[in-house]
Amino acid sequence: MSLLPYPRLTPWVLRLLVINAVVLLLMETLFTSPELRQALAFTPDLALARPWTFASYMFVHGGFGHLLFNSIALFVFGAAVESRMGSRQFILYYLYCGVGAAVFALLLHNFIAVGSFVGASGAILGVMVAFAVFWPDAELIVFPIPAPVRARTLVLVLIGIDLIFSLWPRNDGLAHMAHLGGAVAAWLFLRLQDLSRRAPVEPARPAERVVMAQSGAAEEPERQVIPTPVPRRPRPAPDSTGAELDRVLDKISATGIASLTPAERHFLDEVSRRKQRGVH
Repeated sequence: MSLLPYPRLTPWVLRLLVINAVVLLLMETLFTSPELRQALAFTPDLALARPWTFASYMFVHGGFGHLLFNSIALFVFGAAVESRMGSRQFILYYLYCGVGAAVFALLLHNFIAVGSFVGASGAILGVMVAFAVFWPDAELIVFPIPAPVRARTLVLVLIGIDLIFSLWPRNDGLAHMAHLGGAVAAWLFLRLQDLSRRAPVEPARPAERVVMAQSGAAEEPERQVIPTPVPRRPRPAPDSTGAELDRVLDKISATGIASLTPAERHFLDEVSRRKQRGVH
């Protein structure tokens, strides 16, 4: 529950809630085989032989309580983040965090024992990290804490708890290593996105127009270089010859030299002769 305006149920949050609930219902009623659950769970020792488990484990939960907690967190934080990111980027970000949690657990398995796990907690903690980045000072009411807690503080506390339980493992049935992996993946994504927005933009080059034209019976193909126009600085009003020259050059740039009338061709020849004699 948040002191922000209540979150609206967004498209992908709704779909994820339904998918997770349907999967749990099917696995508790029709597909109760332990072998199937193990085939969908992420097990670091078998991960490379079962690559689908990098994603499938996110949609399997250990029971109704596990699903309920994740669903509440997804609804409260995910709806706001999806509204901010947009639906397409949100679902890609959600899956990225979930896969990143599994990859993180696989890498650390070389140093710390990591058992088999299921659940969307890694992806959801990644969503919570995004929420804390977007609205760090949003006040949240978390039962049973009586006072509001800032979003940034709440997420940092949860990450700290997962870190402590990862370093001093206890059999509480939670994949703390995967939770940390989701948070790390989320931080990397948001950090790189922030750096890309800060990348310096190369200044625009000044506009330049080059027109090569030759009048007469035998005309050579014209060469035109027309870069993107930039706003011109105000300048004194040109004389009639300069204004007419600009108009004719603009016409060549737009429709080609073949579109000039005989009078315009004569005008260009006259201006060219004046330039060669140094007369303005």
